Amino acid sequence: MTESLLFTPTTLGDIKLANRVVMAPMTRSRSPGNVPGTLVAEYYAQRASAGLIVTEGTSPSANGVGYAWIPGLYSPAQVEGWRAVAQAVHAKGGRIVGQIMHTGRIGHPDNMDGAEVVGPSAITAKGEMFTPGGMKPLPVPRALTEAEIEALIADFAQAARNAVEAGLDGVEVHAANGYLPNQFLAPNANQRTDHWGGSIENRARFVLAVLDATIAAIGPGRVGIRVSPGNPFNDIADPDLEATYTYLFKEFGKRDFAFLHLFGTQPGFDVPALAAKLSGKKLILNGGYDRARAEADLAAGRGEAIAFGVPFIANPDLPERLRRNSELAKPDTATFYGGDAKGYTDYAPLAA
Repeated sequence: MTESLLFTPTTLGDIKLANRVVMAPMTRSRSPGNVPGTLVAEYYAQRASAGLIVTEGTSPSANGVGYAWIPGLYSPAQVEGWRAVAQAVHAKGGRIVGQIMHTGRIGHPDNMDGAEVVGPSAITAKGEMFTPGGMKPLPVPRALTEAEIEALIADFAQAARNAVEAGLDGVEVHAANGYLPNQFLAPNANQRTDHWGGSIENRARFVLAVLDATIAAIGPGRVGIRVSPGNPFNDIADPDLEATYTYLFKEFGKRDFAFLHLFGTQPGFDVPALAAKLSGKKLILNGGYDRARAEADLAAGRGEAIAFGVPFIANPDLPERLRRNSELAKPDTATFYGGDAKGYTDYAPLAA
Protein backbone atom coordinates (compact mmCIF):
# COMPACT_ATOMS: atom_id res chain seq x y z
CA MET A 1 0.00 0.00 0.00
CA THR A 2 1.36 3.42 -0.97
CA GLU A 3 1.97 5.64 2.04
CA SER A 4 0.08 8.90 2.22
CA LEU A 5 2.01 11.96 1.07
CA LEU A 6 1.24 13.44 4.50
CA PHE A 7 3.89 11.21 6.06
CA THR A 8 6.61 11.59 3.43
CA PRO A 9 9.61 13.94 3.75
CA THR A 10 9.87 17.27 1.97
CA THR A 11 12.04 20.37 1.98
CA LEU A 12 11.06 24.01 2.44
CA GLY A 13 14.03 26.14 1.46
CA ASP A 14 16.91 25.03 3.70
CA ILE A 15 14.59 23.23 6.13
CA LYS A 16 14.18 19.45 5.81
CA LEU A 17 10.88 18.06 7.11
CA ALA A 18 10.46 14.41 8.11
CA ASN A 19 6.76 14.63 7.22
CA ARG A 20 4.28 17.19 5.93
CA VAL A 21 2.31 17.65 9.15
CA VAL A 22 3.05 21.20 10.31
CA MET A 23 2.16 22.54 13.75
CA ALA A 24 0.44 25.86 13.15
CA PRO A 25 1.30 28.91 15.27
CA MET A 26 -0.92 29.24 18.34
CA THR A 27 -0.73 31.84 21.08
CA ARG A 28 -0.75 30.11 24.49
CA SER A 29 0.38 32.97 26.78
CA ARG A 30 2.76 30.94 28.93
CA SER A 31 5.76 33.32 28.83
CA PRO A 32 5.70 35.59 31.91
CA GLY A 33 7.87 38.64 31.39
CA ASN A 34 7.68 37.86 27.65
CA VAL A 35 10.46 35.26 28.05
CA PRO A 36 9.84 31.61 27.07
CA GLY A 37 10.84 29.33 29.95
CA THR A 38 11.33 25.63 30.61
CA LEU A 39 7.59 24.92 30.37
CA VAL A 40 7.53 26.35 26.85
CA ALA A 41 10.53 24.22 25.89
CA GLU A 42 8.78 21.10 27.22
CA TYR A 43 5.59 21.95 25.31
CA TYR A 44 7.33 22.27 21.94
CA ALA A 45 9.59 19.26 22.52
CA GLN A 46 6.48 17.12 23.14
CA ARG A 47 5.30 18.10 19.64
CA ALA A 48 8.63 17.61 17.84
CA SER A 49 7.27 14.77 15.69
CA ALA A 50 5.65 17.45 13.51
CA GLY A 51 7.50 17.87 10.24
CA LEU A 52 7.80 21.53 11.20
CA ILE A 53 6.71 23.55 14.22
CA VAL A 54 5.79 27.18 13.69
CA THR A 55 5.96 28.84 17.10
CA GLU A 56 3.37 31.06 18.66
CA GLY A 57 3.48 34.70 17.61
CA THR A 58 6.67 36.25 18.99
CA SER A 59 7.17 40.00 19.04
CA PRO A 60 10.12 41.78 17.41
CA SER A 61 9.78 44.80 19.71
CA ALA A 62 8.30 45.96 23.02
CA ASN A 63 5.47 47.81 21.27
CA GLY A 64 4.44 44.63 19.44
CA VAL A 65 3.61 42.64 22.60
CA GLY A 66 -0.11 43.37 22.62
CA TYR A 67 -1.22 40.25 24.49
CA ALA A 68 -0.50 39.17 28.04
CA TRP A 69 2.42 36.77 28.57
CA ILE A 70 3.44 36.27 24.93
CA PRO A 71 7.14 35.88 24.08
CA GLY A 72 9.48 38.23 22.29
CA LEU A 73 12.69 37.97 20.28
CA TYR A 74 14.27 41.33 21.08
CA SER A 75 16.17 40.84 24.36
CA PRO A 76 19.10 38.63 25.40
CA ALA A 77 16.89 36.80 27.93
CA GLN A 78 14.37 36.00 25.20
CA VAL A 79 17.09 34.71 22.90
CA GLU A 80 18.33 32.40 25.65
CA GLY A 81 14.79 31.22 26.31
CA TRP A 82 14.33 30.33 22.65
CA ARG A 83 17.75 28.67 22.60
CA ALA A 84 16.48 26.19 25.20
CA VAL A 85 13.33 25.61 23.13
CA ALA A 86 15.34 24.98 19.94
CA GLN A 87 17.67 22.58 21.72
CA ALA A 88 14.76 20.64 23.22
CA VAL A 89 13.01 20.29 19.85
CA HIS A 90 16.19 19.38 17.98
CA ALA A 91 17.03 16.75 20.61
CA LYS A 92 13.79 15.01 19.59
CA GLY A 93 14.62 15.31 15.88
CA GLY A 94 12.21 18.15 15.18
CA ARG A 95 12.39 21.37 13.19
CA ILE A 96 11.09 24.70 14.47
CA VAL A 97 10.77 28.22 13.08
CA GLY A 98 9.83 31.30 15.06
CA GLN A 99 6.79 33.26 13.98
CA ILE A 100 7.53 36.99 14.16
CA MET A 101 4.33 38.80 15.12
CA HIS A 102 3.87 42.48 15.80
CA THR A 103 0.33 42.96 17.12
CA GLY A 104 0.06 46.60 16.04
CA ARG A 105 -3.30 48.07 17.06
CA ILE A 106 -4.42 44.76 18.59
CA GLY A 107 -3.01 45.31 22.07
CA HIS A 108 -3.38 47.01 25.39
CA PRO A 109 -0.82 49.03 27.39
CA ASP A 110 -1.56 46.89 30.46
CA ASN A 111 0.04 43.95 28.62
CA MET A 112 3.03 45.90 27.32
CA ASP A 113 5.11 47.06 30.28
CA GLY A 114 4.54 50.72 29.45
CA ALA A 115 4.99 50.49 25.66
CA GLU A 116 2.56 52.27 23.36
CA VAL A 117 -0.08 50.68 21.12
CA VAL A 118 0.69 51.73 17.53
CA GLY A 119 -0.73 51.11 14.09
CA PRO A 120 -0.72 52.39 10.50
CA SER A 121 -3.46 54.90 11.38
CA ALA A 122 -5.20 56.10 14.52
CA ILE A 123 -8.18 53.80 13.92
CA THR A 124 -9.41 51.60 16.77
CA ALA A 125 -10.21 47.96 16.04
CA LYS A 126 -13.57 46.71 17.24
CA GLY A 127 -13.33 44.42 20.24
CA GLU A 128 -11.79 43.97 23.64
CA MET A 129 -8.44 42.73 24.92
CA PHE A 130 -7.72 40.44 27.86
CA THR A 131 -5.43 42.04 30.43
CA PRO A 132 -4.33 40.93 33.90
CA GLY A 133 -7.04 43.32 35.13
CA GLY A 134 -9.77 41.74 33.01
CA MET A 135 -11.25 42.49 29.60
CA LYS A 136 -10.76 46.09 28.41
CA PRO A 137 -11.67 47.95 25.22
CA LEU A 138 -8.98 48.14 22.56
CA PRO A 139 -7.40 51.60 22.69
CA VAL A 140 -6.94 54.07 19.86
CA PRO A 141 -3.51 53.27 18.39
CA ARG A 142 -1.05 56.04 17.71
CA ALA A 143 -0.24 56.30 14.01
CA LEU A 144 3.36 55.35 13.30
CA THR A 145 5.68 57.98 11.86
CA GLU A 146 7.66 57.09 8.74
CA ALA A 147 10.84 56.91 10.82
CA GLU A 148 9.14 54.48 13.21
CA ILE A 149 7.97 52.33 10.31
CA GLU A 150 11.54 52.04 9.07
CA ALA A 151 12.69 51.18 12.61
CA LEU A 152 10.05 48.44 12.89
CA ILE A 153 11.18 46.92 9.60
CA ALA A 154 14.67 46.77 11.08
CA ASP A 155 13.21 45.20 14.25
CA PHE A 156 11.71 42.34 12.21
CA ALA A 157 15.11 41.73 10.60
CA GLN A 158 16.87 41.78 13.97
CA ALA A 159 14.31 39.39 15.43
CA ALA A 160 15.08 37.01 12.56
CA ARG A 161 18.80 37.24 13.33
CA ASN A 162 18.03 36.61 16.99
CA ALA A 163 15.94 33.56 16.08
CA VAL A 164 18.82 32.04 14.12
CA GLU A 165 21.27 32.95 16.88
CA ALA A 166 19.00 31.09 19.30
CA GLY A 167 19.19 28.00 17.10
CA LEU A 168 15.73 28.13 15.54
CA ASP A 169 15.61 26.80 11.98
CA GLY A 170 14.20 30.00 10.53
CA VAL A 171 11.28 32.39 10.86
CA GLU A 172 7.79 32.98 9.57
CA VAL A 173 6.73 36.60 9.06
CA HIS A 174 3.18 36.93 10.40
CA ALA A 175 1.31 39.03 7.84
CA ALA A 176 -2.07 37.47 8.65
CA ASN A 177 -4.96 37.58 11.13
CA GLY A 178 -5.20 41.32 11.59
CA TYR A 179 -1.75 42.05 13.01
CA LEU A 180 0.52 44.90 11.93
CA PRO A 181 1.53 43.84 8.40
CA ASN A 182 -2.10 42.83 7.72
CA GLN A 183 -3.23 46.19 9.15
CA PHE A 184 -1.07 47.98 6.59
CA LEU A 185 -2.63 45.86 3.82
CA ALA A 186 -6.24 46.52 4.85
CA PRO A 187 -7.83 49.83 3.81
CA ASN A 188 -10.12 49.89 6.86
CA ALA A 189 -7.06 49.91 9.17
CA ASN A 190 -4.68 51.90 6.95
CA GLN A 191 -5.86 55.33 5.83
CA ARG A 192 -2.43 56.90 5.45
CA THR A 193 -1.82 59.46 2.73
CA ASP A 194 1.94 58.92 2.41
CA HIS A 195 3.62 56.15 0.42
CA TRP A 196 2.64 53.57 3.07
CA GLY A 197 -1.09 53.92 2.34
CA GLY A 198 -3.72 54.51 -0.33
CA SER A 199 -3.06 52.33 -3.39
CA ILE A 200 -2.61 48.58 -3.19
CA GLU A 201 1.07 49.06 -4.01
CA ASN A 202 1.47 51.45 -1.10
CA ARG A 203 -0.52 49.34 1.37
CA ALA A 204 1.56 46.28 0.46
CA ARG A 205 4.83 48.20 0.85
CA PHE A 206 5.25 47.41 4.58
CA VAL A 207 4.66 43.65 4.17
CA LEU A 208 7.16 43.48 1.32
CA ALA A 209 9.73 45.65 3.08
CA VAL A 210 9.55 43.44 6.18
CA LEU A 211 9.90 40.32 4.02
CA ASP A 212 12.86 41.77 2.10
CA ALA A 213 14.64 42.86 5.29
CA THR A 214 14.10 39.45 6.87
CA ILE A 215 15.42 37.62 3.80
CA ALA A 216 18.46 39.91 3.73
CA ALA A 217 19.06 39.26 7.43
CA ILE A 218 19.10 35.44 7.47
CA GLY A 219 18.91 34.24 3.86
CA PRO A 220 15.94 33.14 1.73
CA GLY A 221 16.08 29.47 2.69
CA ARG A 222 15.08 30.17 6.29
CA VAL A 223 12.19 32.58 5.69
CA GLY A 224 8.48 31.99 5.24
CA ILE A 225 5.48 34.29 5.39
CA ARG A 226 1.87 33.77 6.47
CA VAL A 227 -1.14 35.56 4.98
CA SER A 228 -4.89 35.16 5.49
CA PRO A 229 -6.94 36.49 2.55
CA GLY A 230 -10.55 36.98 3.54
CA ASN A 231 -10.09 36.41 7.26
CA PRO A 232 -11.99 39.18 9.11
CA PHE A 233 -10.30 38.40 12.44
CA ASN A 234 -9.27 41.48 14.42
CA ASP A 235 -11.58 43.74 12.42
CA ILE A 236 -9.87 43.46 9.03
CA ALA A 237 -11.80 44.31 5.84
CA ASP A 238 -10.77 44.78 2.22
CA PRO A 239 -13.46 45.40 -0.42
CA ASP A 240 -11.00 44.55 -3.24
CA LEU A 241 -9.49 41.43 -1.75
CA GLU A 242 -8.64 39.57 -4.95
CA ALA A 243 -6.82 42.59 -6.42
CA THR A 244 -4.84 43.08 -3.20
CA TYR A 245 -3.63 39.50 -3.06
CA THR A 246 -3.09 39.21 -6.82
CA TYR A 247 -0.61 42.06 -6.47
CA LEU A 248 0.94 40.61 -3.31
CA PHE A 249 1.35 37.10 -4.73
CA LYS A 250 2.95 38.51 -7.89
CA GLU A 251 5.42 40.42 -5.71
CA PHE A 252 6.15 37.24 -3.74
CA GLY A 253 6.98 35.61 -7.06
CA LYS A 254 9.78 38.14 -7.59
CA ARG A 255 11.45 37.07 -4.33
CA ASP A 256 13.24 33.94 -3.21
CA PHE A 257 12.04 32.51 0.12
CA ALA A 258 11.23 29.12 1.63
CA PHE A 259 7.44 28.91 1.93
CA LEU A 260 4.11 30.71 1.82
CA HIS A 261 1.68 29.76 4.60
CA LEU A 262 -1.99 30.35 3.76
CA PHE A 263 -4.77 30.66 6.29
CA GLY A 264 -8.23 31.98 5.65
CA THR A 265 -11.89 31.69 4.93
CA GLN A 266 -13.38 31.30 1.47
CA PRO A 267 -13.10 34.81 -0.03
CA GLY A 268 -14.74 34.06 -3.38
CA PHE A 269 -11.62 32.98 -5.25
CA ASP A 270 -9.32 29.97 -5.00
CA VAL A 271 -6.53 31.29 -2.76
CA PRO A 272 -4.10 28.33 -3.02
CA ALA A 273 -4.47 28.15 -6.80
CA LEU A 274 -3.89 31.89 -7.20
CA ALA A 275 -0.98 31.87 -4.74
CA ALA A 276 0.70 28.91 -6.44
CA LYS A 277 0.26 30.34 -9.93
CA LEU A 278 1.48 33.84 -9.14
CA SER A 279 4.10 33.25 -6.44
CA GLY A 280 5.53 29.91 -7.49
CA LYS A 281 6.22 29.19 -3.80
CA LYS A 282 5.81 25.99 -1.84
CA LEU A 283 2.55 26.34 0.07
CA ILE A 284 1.63 25.34 3.60
CA LEU A 285 -2.16 25.14 3.79
CA ASN A 286 -4.00 25.72 7.06
CA GLY A 287 -7.61 25.91 8.20
CA GLY A 288 -9.89 23.14 9.49
CA TYR A 289 -8.01 20.19 8.02
CA ASP A 290 -8.52 16.54 8.92
CA ARG A 291 -6.47 13.67 7.52
CA ALA A 292 -8.75 12.96 4.55
CA ARG A 293 -8.84 16.56 3.36
CA ALA A 294 -5.10 16.96 3.96
CA GLU A 295 -4.32 13.89 1.87
CA ALA A 296 -6.65 15.00 -0.90
CA ASP A 297 -5.11 18.46 -1.19
CA LEU A 298 -1.56 17.08 -1.12
CA ALA A 299 -2.41 14.47 -3.76
CA ALA A 300 -3.97 17.19 -5.93
CA GLY A 301 -0.78 19.25 -5.68
CA ARG A 302 -2.51 22.16 -3.97
CA GLY A 303 0.11 22.42 -1.24
CA GLU A 304 3.46 21.07 -0.05
CA ALA A 305 2.45 20.59 3.60
CA ILE A 306 -0.63 20.92 5.82
CA ALA A 307 -0.72 22.86 9.09
CA PHE A 308 -2.88 21.74 12.01
CA GLY A 309 -3.58 24.06 14.92
CA VAL A 310 -5.98 23.13 17.71
CA PRO A 311 -5.54 19.34 17.18
CA PHE A 312 -1.91 19.71 18.30
CA ILE A 313 -2.96 21.13 21.68
CA ALA A 314 -4.40 17.91 23.08
CA ASN A 315 -2.52 15.55 20.77
CA PRO A 316 1.23 16.14 21.17
CA ASP A 317 1.92 13.14 18.90
CA LEU A 318 -0.57 14.25 16.23
CA PRO A 319 1.36 12.84 13.23
CA GLU A 320 1.27 9.35 14.73
CA ARG A 321 -2.41 9.66 15.60
CA LEU A 322 -3.17 10.73 12.04
CA ARG A 323 -1.07 7.87 10.69
CA ARG A 324 -2.99 5.34 12.81
CA ASN A 325 -6.33 7.03 12.17
CA SER A 326 -6.71 7.19 15.95
CA GLU A 327 -9.43 9.19 17.62
CA LEU A 328 -8.13 12.61 18.59
CA ALA A 329 -8.21 13.82 22.19
CA LYS A 330 -10.31 16.94 22.82
CA PRO A 331 -8.59 20.02 24.27
CA ASP A 332 -9.71 21.95 27.33
CA THR A 333 -10.62 25.35 25.91
CA ALA A 334 -10.53 26.94 29.36
CA THR A 335 -6.75 26.43 29.48
CA PHE A 336 -5.88 27.67 25.98
CA TYR A 337 -4.44 30.97 27.24
CA GLY A 338 -2.34 31.60 30.32
CA GLY A 339 -1.83 29.39 33.34
CA ASP A 340 0.62 26.59 33.96
CA ALA A 341 1.15 23.00 32.82
CA LYS A 342 -2.56 22.18 33.04
CA GLY A 343 -3.95 22.03 29.53
CA TYR A 344 -0.46 22.71 28.15
CA THR A 345 2.07 19.94 28.80
CA ASP A 346 -0.17 17.38 30.56
CA TYR A 347 -1.80 15.80 27.48
CA ALA A 348 -0.61 12.21 27.10
CA PRO A 349 0.69 10.65 23.88
CA LEU A 350 -0.72 7.40 22.53
CA ALA A 351 0.38 4.20 24.21
CA ALA A 352 3.11 2.45 22.25
